[in-house]
Amino acid sequence: MSNQLTISLSSTVTAPVIGFGTGTAWYTGKNDGPINSKLVDSIKEAVKIGYRHIDTAEIYGTEKEVGLAIEESNVPRDELFVTTKVITNISNPEKALRESLARLKLDYVDLYLIHSPFFNKESQGISLLEAWSAIENLVDLGLTRAIGVSNFRIQDFEILLPAARIKPVVNQIEFHPYLQSRELVSYTKKHGILTEAYGPLVSIVHKPGGPVDSVVETIAKKYSKTASQVLLRWSVHKGNIVVTTSSKPDRLAKFLQLNDFELTSEEVERIDTAGEQLEFRKFWIKEF
Repeated sequence: MSNQLTISLSSTVTAPVIGFGTGTAWYTGKNDGPINSKLVDSIKEAVKIGYRHIDTAEIYGTEKEVGLAIEESNVPRDELFVTTKVITNISNPEKALRESLARLKLDYVDLYLIHSPFFNKESQGISLLEAWSAIENLVDLGLTRAIGVSNFRIQDFEILLPAARIKPVVNQIEFHPYLQSRELVSYTKKHGILTEAYGPLVSIVHKPGGPVDSVVETIAKKYSKTASQVLLRWSVHKGNIVVTTSSKPDRLAKFLQLNDFELTSEEVERIDTAGEQLEFRKFWIKEF
């Protein structure tokens, strides 16, 4: 899996710590539109640079591009780690995943997530526990190697975990200095569930000028790194998998260059403390 950092999800599944995300800027919300050649090229460039973890979702409308990019990259399937998610078609997870696999041109994904807990039996025709049971069966069918959740809260886990036959391996959440979710992360860690962080650069991209900036810039100067690299290293230091993206190859390359420096505990604490001075959420605002 190239030379980047990896983390164990289970005894049989290992994931690259830094993933290339195809949501946010690439999001279309539909799967019947024309191929976005810019995204295909960006994924291919990411793979060429060394990314082996690609994150997508049925609702992003980017699975076809991921599939085409993988096909054209000619990288062996077992070197790639592909994540997709279900929410729109949560009423039938097997059908949803088989449709995702057709778009991805794959026989299986490495990680399949429930995209959010914000659905109910009245609107979707399926409960959380029924959906999770169906997703557990997808592991048995060999359609996914591991399963997890996204945007789940403690109250959602309190419903899910007592009945789960297979425990979620990750909870993919918005995570950055201004949204550290300490109680949630402590809860999932106690249950052996990893945090997968999306929006790791929100503090400098969407909330510039905040209390974290000067702290991060000082640390970046010390290590001759960018602020983005420091924020990614901060998240990785906490044991997270991190999903980020960019259309610029030079930035993508720098995002992977985290092996040659490590933050001290004091530096991590300084970022923590500065981040706690401001609370800011970029995604799923209405639901939370």
